[in-house]
Amino acid sequence: MSEIYDVHTSLLFDPKRLEWLDNVSITVNKQNGLITKIVKRESEKAEIAEGDLDLRGKVVLPGLVDAHTHIFLHAYSENPSVNQKRDESFVERIIRATNHCRIALLAGYTTYRDLGSESMQEADANVRDAINRGLMPGPRLFVATRVIASTLAYEPRTENHIGGTCLPAGCDAADGVDELRKAVRRRIGHGADIIKVYADYRRRIMRFPPKQQHPYKSEIKILPDDPNPDHNVFSDEELKAIVDEAKMAKAPCVAHAHTEDGVVAACKAGVLSIEHGSKAGKRGLQAMKDNDVILCPTLSVLESVHWPTLPTILDNVKKAFDMGIRIAAGGDTGTFPHGEGAREIELLIKAGLTVEEAIKSATYRGWESCGGDLCGRRFGWFEEGCSADIIALDTDPRTDEDAFRKVNFVMKDAVVWKQENQPVGIVEIGKPVRGEYLKRTVI
Repeated sequence: MSEIYDVHTSLLFDPKRLEWLDNVSITVNKQNGLITKIVKRESEKAEIAEGDLDLRGKVVLPGLVDAHTHIFLHAYSENPSVNQKRDESFVERIIRATNHCRIALLAGYTTYRDLGSESMQEADANVRDAINRGLMPGPRLFVATRVIASTLAYEPRTENHIGGTCLPAGCDAADGVDELRKAVRRRIGHGADIIKVYADYRRRIMRFPPKQQHPYKSEIKILPDDPNPDHNVFSDEELKAIVDEAKMAKAPCVAHAHTEDGVVAACKAGVLSIEHGSKAGKRGLQAMKDNDVILCPTLSVLESVHWPTLPTILDNVKKAFDMGIRIAAGGDTGTFPHGEGAREIELLIKAGLTVEEAIKSATYRGWESCGGDLCGRRFGWFEEGCSADIIALDTDPRTDEDAFRKVNFVMKDAVVWKQENQPVGIVEIGKPVRGEYLKRTVI
């Protein structure tokens, strides 16, 4: 295949314009990975030159963006988070992440926003670089390395901390304006693309532990009379210092926040996005609207851990959308299996977004959630100068609710990784060829 070639389509969706377009041909440059020209043909017929790709008869979309993932986690149904961090070796978790990245790419996800290395220090930045250097297949990664939280706000806690089993640190813990500025500088210095801060968390999990709690079981428990709800972990002054320091480094800052108070505080501080926002309430939604903050509702993880309030959360997502709040599709993927990210798009549609708006949330809004022009590259829509990230579905998502699970073709940066449902592997750096497919088991 030549360095410059055409991709011919008969049905293409442009999420930036929210339009279905017929008979479009896209010229891509394999050397720089960009789209160089887009042409509207007069008919479905196309002159197919040697080396061109024919995607006519398929439904063509930009490569998908999962705006909330954890490459070092595998499904909690297989092993709770605390057990993974305690028991699985550094090498095992890296090997798992390698598989997760490959699976995600073949499922159509050309970009992952990885929001926390989950006790793997800065290894997510190393995986990002390995992908960028052509050493392994995977999505384009935007990583947070360690998350930032106040002392013992986020870390897994056990009743046996005095001389007992210790878990590797999951966050960069700091308190006070000066120390938090240092924490942001550490994250930037260690390669973070994004700063992730915990605005609230279950700070008092060791107070009146419910009968269901055990040190080595996941802390995600939703109880009708939960004695350990989320509380803010930083003052307004501290949150603003974190965001301001990130802005000085030209890095976006995003916030984990479930509660109304946490959402409001994070929005006032100037974060780019709210992660979860499950109990944002009226004040939280209004704060997102007033400050133009993106909501990444992570519906898939809430469904997978059986939150009884999921129907209410779906309603709130629709309210947020109707208010004009931007919605980014990110499932907290890793807490449920990688390769199943399409579930987030399906749940956004279930919440009341149109198919078109749900696709926009998983493409163009994904680019915005990664930092927009701070990314240094444009992706998530079709335009000259954008990354040549192109996927094709076997069926039309307007008529088939399972369409997002039927990815037939995957191109990232003008390189084909999957064609006619045949995945590819790597035998030389940067030279993809057809090869064995590491099959996944859906739990």
